[in-house]
Amino acid sequence: MIIGIDPTVDFACKRLLGSPKHPAITRHFLNSMLRFPSPIREVRILNPTIEKEFADDKWSLLDILATDERGRLYDIEVQTTRPLGLRQRLAYYAASLLADQLEAGEGYHELRPSIGICLLDAIEFREESGMHHHFQLRTDRGLLLTDCLQIHLIELPKYVPPGDNRVITDPVEQWYYFFCRAKESTKEELAARLPHPVFAEAVGVLEMIAKNPDERRLYNARLKMERDERARNLQARLEGELEGKLKGRLEGRLEGRLEGQVEGRLEGELMGQVKLLQQLLGDAPSGTDELLSLGMLRLTALEQELRKRLRERSG
Repeated sequence: MIIGIDPTVDFACKRLLGSPKHPAITRHFLNSMLRFPSPIREVRILNPTIEKEFADDKWSLLDILATDERGRLYDIEVQTTRPLGLRQRLAYYAASLLADQLEAGEGYHELRPSIGICLLDAIEFREESGMHHHFQLRTDRGLLLTDCLQIHLIELPKYVPPGDNRVITDPVEQWYYFFCRAKESTKEELAARLPHPVFAEAVGVLEMIAKNPDERRLYNARLKMERDERARNLQARLEGELEGKLKGRLEGRLEGRLEGQVEGRLEGELMGQVKLLQQLLGDAPSGTDELLSLGMLRLTALEQELRKRLRERSG
């Protein structure tokens, strides 16, 4: 039976990585992603409750706050869209976690590293082929000022699962595969690809969400919220760009040009998706003029065909 629960939905991710009942999952995830010289031995979740966050603000992000035996602080979140101001918000959250540590009378030398980790189910840096970006305070020559402020941004759509049925042994790739393929896989398929015991435990968490009516209800509520938020972000992004371009033009032209700008923007994003999929598939990239000549209907059909090929190759 297909698992059917997407671990990139923040509710499911918090059940996986933010539960005091499953510290081994959180510890394995952090050790895999951060690769410290000395592995993390203990993890404590600082905000384990989900229900309170639902009650206080239904739109709040269900992020995960944790600490380890060395006092390092972690803020883990998953984003299914690329919200406006994402880079600034990641910096603000990590800086806030750092600044909030000091009590009256304490010295700056007592600050422990604040580490933000964002799993992004979208692409923020199209100019970079890598999917895991590690940001720290360094000079332009690479001299590290301090390790107290770190941000990790992981762009999940850039991951291409192996086309064969080999066992995945690299811990980082194991997590990439899990987040990208768990929803569409069976328990047995995941066990064959991801033999580490922690993933059997993680699959059990997803199965619990699928089978427990209350958990499934909360998961579906968050899934709907995320879809609605994605639509709002896209609309706000389009409207903001169009407003800047159309400002100062005659009001009589506004309505007709607005429609054209929206269509052009959507066509441009679609062409970007086609080129990215072609790159992931190893195809020769199509030229911009060639794609423009297709029109929206044929361009949409091409994008869907490329997505189907990528899924089939990854299956």
